[in-house]
Amino acid sequence: MPDRSPVPRIINSAARHSLKPLGLIQRGRSRLWIDDHGWWLGIVEFTPPRLAGSGLYVGAMWLWHDVDHLAFHLDAGRVGSELFRSEDQFTRLAFNLGQQAAANVTALRDRFPALSDVARYLTSRPVRRGFLWDSFDSGIAAGLVGDSDTARHYFEHVLCEDALAPWMVDAQEKARDLHAIAADRDAVIAWVTRAVDSCRSKLGLGHGPLAIS
Repeated sequence: MPDRSPVPRIINSAARHSLKPLGLIQRGRSRLWIDDHGWWLGIVEFTPPRLAGSGLYVGAMWLWHDVDHLAFHLDAGRVGSELFRSEDQFTRLAFNLGQQAAANVTALRDRFPALSDVARYLTSRPVRRGFLWDSFDSGIAAGLVGDSDTARHYFEHVLCEDALAPWMVDAQEKARDLHAIAADRDAVIAWVTRAVDSCRSKLGLGHGPLAIS
């Protein structure tokens, strides 16, 4: 079995080289890097395989979910895991992963420069039964840009799902509250601002720019 000790060092070096110039912040000493946009995050994870090595997962997290852990709500790029075989081989691999991560982050920024772009993307997806969070996110995004009819449409889909787990009950309670205030954009913004601020606190991110209006 190869020596695993070089892997974190090599990954960290490649990530710092590619991601720090873009302003991303490493999550402690983990393989996670954060691109902070206030109410949403770009997340880069150099995913560890079962053995020494790395893959890559880049995505976005909508902080209105108000959770205490990082989550990928939108997939923006994946690279399958490759194993460490030698320092030279893995250094080249890590450099390529870092470059790919930077490209994915830049593409995500270009894709969602403003809230309206996020709302346009989320509400363009077909409604799929069983994908409760898709409708939840689409409803919130529509409500934030003032499209109350579309927001209510998506929240109604959330409420039509069979609540088979406590998290689904909680999601439907939130959707019910948001459905009731969907016609009042300021109220939706206030609801989301509270949720985002709470989520940022739970994640130890501090107070960020909440430019969602």
